[in-house]
Amino acid sequence: MFMKGKKGVILGIANKKSIAYGIAQACRREGAELAITYLNERFERKLAPIAEELGCDGRLYPCDVSRPEEIRALRESLERDFGTIDFFVHSIAFAPKEGLSGHFTDIPKEAFNVAMEISVYSLIELARELRPIMNEGGSILTLSYYGGVKYIPNYNLMGVAKAALETSVRYLAEDLGRDGIRVNAISAGPIKTLAAAGIGDFSFMLKWNAAHSPLRRNVTIEEVGNSGMYLLSDLSSAVTGEIHYVDGGFNIMGMPAVEFDENGKPHIAWNGEG
Repeated sequence: MFMKGKKGVILGIANKKSIAYGIAQACRREGAELAITYLNERFERKLAPIAEELGCDGRLYPCDVSRPEEIRALRESLERDFGTIDFFVHSIAFAPKEGLSGHFTDIPKEAFNVAMEISVYSLIELARELRPIMNEGGSILTLSYYGGVKYIPNYNLMGVAKAALETSVRYLAEDLGRDGIRVNAISAGPIKTLAAAGIGDFSFMLKWNAAHSPLRRNVTIEEVGNSGMYLLSDLSSAVTGEIHYVDGGFNIMGMPAVEFDENGKPHIAWNGEG
């Protein structure tokens, strides 16, 4: 069991379709002791059965990252129940609806600030607050997407936030490395999650990724979860500051793979669904 004796907290599980849930499952399977957080009372009710399934033993804590007092309270709860921790997962992102459609130049400043605070600064704030209770050899993991590197239709403001998040990973990795704490991100391919529901034409994004990735399919939360477990465990003890792609290889492609029919007419090679 690769994470036996490890203790950590997962922030950002919304339901059983969440990438964070896939990571939590993999960590628990490998022996980790977990705590999870919820945004508000509605999510507390939804996550209570998941916390029980993951063996959290009452370690279900409130944490709205827009409230510094709740981040401080999270540290106090973790210190009380665990003493110290070995890892945390930051699977938190948000952009107002007006930042996910239309012209990029029309994005309101208020929407920009909200997206950066929730999606990016929260990682920095959590790292600062939890650093004193993290063990040497600890690991921090966040979630990104290829839209932070290349233009993705309708991703707009979230793409800029993910670009800032990935750069923050590198700067945090250097800053925390002197304490033996590693910081990495997973850039997962598109998956049907609650967060993805707010992105326009998301079903087309799924089809496009399946058509154009070398593996000719989309990835699952279980696959992302296994990669997350690797980055949180001692298996990746010399890995930090990395953006680890789990996207079927989509990120390596420069142009679509094309096949030709008997008449010489090109078409995209695809064995995905839909």
